[in-house]
Amino acid sequence: MGTDLARVLAAICVILGAMAQRVILLTEGRTDPYGAKTATNYVRYKPDEVVALIDSTQAGKTAGELLGVGGRIPVVAALENAPKADTLVIGSSPVGGRLPPSWRGVVLEALQRGMGVVSGMHEFLCDDAELAAAAERTGARIFDVRKNTVRELAHREGLREACLRVHTVGHDCNIGKMVVSWELTQGLKKRGVDAKFVATGQTGIMLEGDGCPVDCVVSDFVNGAAEQLVLKNQHHAMLMIEGQGSLVHPMYSAVTLGLLHGSAPHALIMCYQTDRTHVAALPKIKLPPLREVIALYENMAGLMQPCRVIGIGMNSRKMTDQEAESERRRVQDELGLPACDVIRHGPDVLVEAIQKFERSR
Repeated sequence: MGTDLARVLAAICVILGAMAQRVILLTEGRTDPYGAKTATNYVRYKPDEVVALIDSTQAGKTAGELLGVGGRIPVVAALENAPKADTLVIGSSPVGGRLPPSWRGVVLEALQRGMGVVSGMHEFLCDDAELAAAAERTGARIFDVRKNTVRELAHREGLREACLRVHTVGHDCNIGKMVVSWELTQGLKKRGVDAKFVATGQTGIMLEGDGCPVDCVVSDFVNGAAEQLVLKNQHHAMLMIEGQGSLVHPMYSAVTLGLLHGSAPHALIMCYQTDRTHVAALPKIKLPPLREVIALYENMAGLMQPCRVIGIGMNSRKMTDQEAESERRRVQDELGLPACDVIRHGPDVLVEAIQKFERSR
């Protein structure tokens, strides 16, 4: 994995240990499932750790009302209104990956209180002189999840074929690839499978406690970073490799392809949001039909080794149960593949597809 990344992973384990106590999520002005993806998934999978969310525009409401998860976890206007906590987590990725001015005071106050601060933004808080000085005065820890010095090239050597590699991919960004990967990993574990969730983004790293932020690796080394994740974890029977971006996204396709080629998956789970017809960040760009997107991924993955899509992960959160079931049947009939929304329906259909694929190898 390399000494630099090893030090990064050791550091995240230390700060995540602190986070296992009491966490406040900062989502100022963006407390919704799309704008606060990190917060939503943190609340979904670690609700017992979260004591409050900070959003002055939504104070008085609850996480359950705004995010659909988290029940009665309160949303407060400021740090002084929140229960005592050990760690402040930046729960959203603002446009441009930079700390908004309206958030700065909250982060500074948390550090002055001696709280750890965890950020998944592209702008590194530890490089900010004022914030770094505040942390030094109180002994607080700043952890920038995306900060790394990975400089590994991919060599296509040493991959253990007995370890099944399954990779989630998507037709756009922010559609639930991490959620599908996480849920499938837990579903496999419940069936006694030695499965490992391989985190490739900031939220996944916060949840799992290890991984690599591939979208912040120098472009020449994205493939190598993905390969190193496989080599580090292939003592497990199965790897569920979290996807990033999309091959059809004009902004992020380079990261997606590097991750796809570097991880060299045996099988893919195609993820999509049922109501999304255009690229979310570029609404003038229409998304291709799902069948075409699947063909593109299979062709690109096939340059490394035989690889195919074996199931469909739906994100149907904006649909009623009846609408989602109708969409599920339509997709299964059209593509001839099992499909489900892992939150609405549970992951069993896709877990079974993975196990069936493994038996057929």
